[in-house]
Amino acid sequence: MTGAPPTLRLRRIDLTTGEPDARAALDALTRRRAVPDETVRAAVRDILDEIRPDPSAGVRRASERFGGGPADGRLMLRAADLEAAREALDPAIRAALEHAAANVERFAATQRPVTTWTSIATGIDIERRWEPLDSVGCYVPGGSAAYPSSLIMTVVPARVAGVTRIVVATPAGNDGAPDPIVLGAAGLLGVDQVIVVGGAQAVGALAFGLPGDGLEPVDLIVGPGNAWVTAAKLELAGEVGIDLPAGPSEGMVLADGSADPRTVAADLITQAEHGPDSPAILVTTDRDLADAVEQEVARRLAAAPRRSILERSLGTHGATVLVDDLGEAIDVVNRYAPEHLSVDVEPLEATVAQIRHAGSLFVGRWAPESAGDYATGANHVLPTGGLARACGPLAVETFGHFVQVQRLTREGLAGIRGTIGTLAMAEGLPAHRDAVEARFE
Repeated sequence: MTGAPPTLRLRRIDLTTGEPDARAALDALTRRRAVPDETVRAAVRDILDEIRPDPSAGVRRASERFGGGPADGRLMLRAADLEAAREALDPAIRAALEHAAANVERFAATQRPVTTWTSIATGIDIERRWEPLDSVGCYVPGGSAAYPSSLIMTVVPARVAGVTRIVVATPAGNDGAPDPIVLGAAGLLGVDQVIVVGGAQAVGALAFGLPGDGLEPVDLIVGPGNAWVTAAKLELAGEVGIDLPAGPSEGMVLADGSADPRTVAADLITQAEHGPDSPAILVTTDRDLADAVEQEVARRLAAAPRRSILERSLGTHGATVLVDDLGEAIDVVNRYAPEHLSVDVEPLEATVAQIRHAGSLFVGRWAPESAGDYATGANHVLPTGGLARACGPLAVETFGHFVQVQRLTREGLAGIRGTIGTLAMAEGLPAHRDAVEARFE
């Protein structure tokens, strides 16, 4: 496609005017959610209900209808397949995968929780014991594009946590085969099993197992995915653990007049490249910067390989929010709670210290979002849809849990005997009191 640069304009929300319409537009921008709409959830519910009675057969039927299944019908890949894929990796790609994995592991190693002991009183001790999970299923998106980086981000912290069995689910591409780089990465990281399944049926396979193919159910399902994957995780929460519901990838750039419009535009386009439903938002105090960034976005779009996706994303979900001062800009950021936030303002660190709600921050002009997507070592599985107000990135802690162990002596129980009895009777539960008193009879 050739010709003049596109005339795409980012939607502008100008809070400097004080107009009610601008405030209403900001409210609409921030009132979003990661949870798919009920139409998708209802359709996913039907898929899972069909899969549940006979998962192996049900998953194959769903893959025939919705895609993502292997052309040869073999859902399960094992160690020998993954080792072969590892050895077939291009040396440069293998080195990049190993470098990225090593950085993620280095950061993850600092996160492993420790067991603690607390002495409450004489004769009362509580142990908070960390236990890694027995099994985890890592969903790695695929199909039109492959994401070996997402395999690294989910598998490495699970390994560091000490998870016993790690299963990866990833769909086949249009050729009916899983991506060879994803399989090679699985071989590099010692994944136990890979199932070639995508979408809601992949989540169902991980949760229910595939008895006909030798897959046992997992205890936790993690990883990014589209609305169908997210809806399936939500439907099965309670039957299986999930990390968090994650909607479309989203990014925000906080910049002022000191920023370079070329790098700001590049960061917005980077985010929009994730897909046509990915928000990319600039928050700025500088109208001239906003204009320059818009011109630079248009210039870059003219030669972008994924121009159609970028135009759809930026045209529908791109925006510039103009504010009066940096304090108001920070308020907008914290209210929106972006998955990714790039910060390029003066003062830099003082501003970063005031950002309370964001999944992952990228500080200064030398910190593009893509650095965190691939190689810094920070995890790129992050909360979206405003969930960064309450949730954090995927981490080692996700792959385990704490067990409370309470130890009491006769003296310790005697010290709280009266408190237990009083509260038990206040709640109308005399058997709770009697369980204590029986020990002193």
